[in-house]
Amino acid sequence: MAKLKDVAQLANVSIATASRILNNDETLSVTEDTKKAVLEAAKQLQYIVKPKKTTKVTFAIVQWYSIDEELNDPYYLTLRQGVESFLKSHQIAVKRIFSDDINIFQSLNDVSGIICLGKFSIEYIHKLKSFCNKIILLDMDLISPCSEVCVVLDFDNAMKQVVDYFHMLGHKKVGFLGGIEHDDDNQKYSDTRRSSFEKYCQQYNIEYHQYIIEDKFTSESGYNMMTELIQSQNLPDAIFAASDPIAIGALRALHDNNIRVPEDISIIGFDNIESTNFTSPPLSTIYAPAYEMGELGAQLLYYSHLKGDSLNPMRIQLPCYLIERDSCCKKQ
Repeated sequence: MAKLKDVAQLANVSIATASRILNNDETLSVTEDTKKAVLEAAKQLQYIVKPKKTTKVTFAIVQWYSIDEELNDPYYLTLRQGVESFLKSHQIAVKRIFSDDINIFQSLNDVSGIICLGKFSIEYIHKLKSFCNKIILLDMDLISPCSEVCVVLDFDNAMKQVVDYFHMLGHKKVGFLGGIEHDDDNQKYSDTRRSSFEKYCQQYNIEYHQYIIEDKFTSESGYNMMTELIQSQNLPDAIFAASDPIAIGALRALHDNNIRVPEDISIIGFDNIESTNFTSPPLSTIYAPAYEMGELGAQLLYYSHLKGDSLNPMRIQLPCYLIERDSCCKKQ
């Protein structure tokens, strides 16, 4: 009976290389000719590959937000689905954990990697690392110092696109309907979109100070914030909503008050959730690649685990882009 060393000798490669090729090691980098030589040698010698004993690998998804918040804001649902889709396709078991779960840290004893979704305090991240030092942060920006691997969206350029577009349409007064988020220590998390929105409005001399309202990332909150602006009897020319649910709620408030969109006021959302195609009018929005961000985070963790490498701190920023629909028009 042929042995592995016989295959390696016939193919003129090392035993380790022959073993990795025959076991479809994805991390091995060799030429196609080398692979072909090993496979042909194994076939010629009638070598039988013995299946390797595999140990179950489990990654944890630690979610900063609650189930209700995920249901209210499809952005987070899409982000998680991107993570789970990649891991499922690579036979990685997933342990889903919420940051306020009881005995959360005991649940991390057997995991090989952690993907954090949302806004966590530095102290909380350090606690997680005491159980597993391979951590990927998604949708949490650690600009300075960047001590972990974080994957985020390019909010600054997204806001530049929004303000540029409103300026091109001739809008001189633009509002901002945002949401307030807190980390696990109940510290307010600063939304880069607001600071970037203000920066680009200033560049175009667009009025915005009196049109900024922040509450929650829900349709109900969008309705209430828009109603507050309407009751002030001082409406802007256009509105940017920091999430599509906020924008959908704002659209409803405008409709209930017989204010036409886009003839009387333009509006742009953020996320490009499916329902924005079916609002009246269809909602212009910023496409945020949440699913792709989830996939990328899972991919980085997966290949780091395969290679046995540590994760070097890095900040990866994914681009967003404007989708023009029917909720904006030139200033009348």
